[in-house]
Amino acid sequence: MGNIKLFQNQKVRTYWDETEQQWYFSVVDVVGILTDSINPTDYLKKIRKRDASLSNYLGTICPQVEMQTLSGKKRKTLAGNTENLFRIIQSIPSPKAEPFKQWLAKVGYERVQEIEDPELAQERMKYIYEQKGYSKDWIDKRIRGIAIRQNLTDEWKERGIRSDCDFAILTAEISKATFGLVPSEYKEIKGLTKKSQNHRDHMTDFELIFTMLGEKVTTEISQTEKPDTFPKSKQIARRGGNVAGVARKETEKELGRSIISEQNFLDQSGNDETLPLEE
Repeated sequence: MGNIKLFQNQKVRTYWDETEQQWYFSVVDVVGILTDSINPTDYLKKIRKRDASLSNYLGTICPQVEMQTLSGKKRKTLAGNTENLFRIIQSIPSPKAEPFKQWLAKVGYERVQEIEDPELAQERMKYIYEQKGYSKDWIDKRIRGIAIRQNLTDEWKERGIRSDCDFAILTAEISKATFGLVPSEYKEIKGLTKKSQNHRDHMTDFELIFTMLGEKVTTEISQTEKPDTFPKSKQIARRGGNVAGVARKETEKELGRSIISEQNFLDQSGNDETLPLEE
């Protein structure tokens, strides 16, 4: 699970480790916030030279975790858990140190609460979407779509599918059969130019509905047939999407217009950042 947290309106890239049940935070992002440095990478190098014990600590204790860069690419990034960051904070004289410690504790506590009660995570998502200007009716559909998507990816994992590339291929099969467009083509229609932008956050009600239908049918077929190879899962993804595609075309005949829309929510929300909710 990837995510971005905000500390005083500044982004911190994070990674939730399911095995260890703890957050990892980008060390560079944390250093940048605590120092207000325009080049936190250089600042980190300097404090590592200044504090030999910290340099050894970072080199042996803190792992390299894959996180998304500003350009949307995934890169291995030095990361630390809460305990690691407390050690790093000790080497950085900053008036933000204590508030940041409190923030770290709060982030960890909220995650534990969300694991014990998933409804809290849904409420958090609803709040964020409301702040971005979406209607409550749209938000309900979007969150339902997220749940259906997560069920689908869990099913794919059960079938031995692991790589991001394979997930993307299967997703594209469903989208192509449903709308005649793969996700990258859909983003072009929506006028989305950033890799981090999720076209689902800019779908209309009908687009969300048919997306959910294609993914739900795919999940049901896969659970019934239990494909044991990637080609079989790919074929099922195409079949599931085709069910939604047929329904979409019939709906378009009745309405006399296309379901596929150029509408997006960039102007409405004034904030086009994407919530990292789906794989």
